[in-house]
Order: sequence, then structure tokens, then C-alpha cells
Amino acid sequence: MTRIDTIIEVTKNYVKATLKDSEGGHDWFHTLRVYNNAKLIAENEKVDNYIVALGALLHDIADSKFHNGDDTVGPNMARDFLVSHNVDSSVIDSVIDIIINISFNKSLDNNKNCNSPELDVVQDADRLDAIGAIGIARCFNYGGFKNRKLFDPSIKPNMNLSKNEYKNSTAPTINHFYEKLLLLSDKMNTKTGKKIAENRHQFMMEYLDQFKAEWDGNK
Repeated sequence: MTRIDTIIEVTKNYVKATLKDSEGGHDWFHTLRVYNNAKLIAENEKVDNYIVALGALLHDIADSKFHNGDDTVGPNMARDFLVSHNVDSSVIDSVIDIIINISFNKSLDNNKNCNSPELDVVQDADRLDAIGAIGIARCFNYGGFKNRKLFDPSIKPNMNLSKNEYKNSTAPTINHFYEKLLLLSDKMNTKTGKKIAENRHQFMMEYLDQFKAEWDGNK
């Protein structure tokens, strides 16, 4: 096993242990799916696979929504971990850039301060896990975790959310589809990501049609 392989395995074990009690949509299995998505997408991109792997594995090591909105916890934890394993400083900086810039809320205020093919791959991989069948399951799981309504016809989706409004939203879960999930297929960075996203997007549209029909008592 090479040193790179060893670091990746150690990182997997670290993330798995750290996220063992996490909310179901942001746990180790979410990270593993993003990691696998990223490897698939990277096959068709000119990227540093080591940075992609570490970025995918550490991207949600401390999601700010579970740390009182503090965006610095995750990057600091990741940096400390990587430094402790003597990972090259340039690799660490690239991984931290991915963690800082991956979130959807960064796009709301046009604050994507890093442009790299590795970020593009990991961001697509993360967004893919937010849509389709798993995306629907994660969305409702988090809504239940936050004790949100499933749907309230009187509360309309806010299609012009600022970053702060997005982070502090208490809207019904269905609104999140319109405010974020249905927007992701058009925000994919890579050809592979776009292709996979098209199918998952269509599945969500069909789900919402069925949800509305059942809500209105038409099916």
C-alpha cells in the first residue's frame, strides 16, 4: 500500500468515527456516497485524485449547520487532522479550499473564492447526493430532525434567498426542493455530473407531482 493509499484509509476511519452519531443525511454513509460519486466523476476529469479523495472524505467533517452556523469548525478540524499525518501543505490547502467553498450557500452570495477542477468534482459529487431518491430521503430526514412541517400551501418558496436567509430558514421541507434541490442540476460543473443529475432531477419532478396530487386528494 502506498503512502497515499494509507492516508486515504486513515482518513476514512477518522471520518467514520467522527460522524458515527451524526444526523442521517450528513453521516458517514453520506460521505461515502460523495466519495464514490467523486471517484466516478474524476475518471473523466483532469484532476489530482488524491486531493479529490481527501476533499470528498473531509467535506462534511463538521457541517456548520450542526455547529451553530460556524463555518470555521470543519476546515480547522480537517487541517489539524491532515497536519497530524504530515500531509503536504499544498495538498492541505487545496482540500481546505474545497471544504470552505463546497456549500450551496456560497453560491447565494457569489462567494466561491476557489476555482479548481478538484472542487468542481467534489462539489458535483456532493450535489448529486442532494437530489434524486436519496436526496428526497435526506431532505425529509433533515426536516424531521428540525421538526419542520412537510408542506404548508400558505408558505411560498423564497426563490431569492440570501446566504443568511438560507442558513436560518425554517420553511416546510417541500419548499427546500424549490429553493435548492431543483436548482442543482443547472449548477453542475462537469459533464458526468450533469448527465447523472438530469435523471435524478426528473425523478424529483415526478415525485413532487405525485406529492401534490396526493395532497389535493386527486390520486
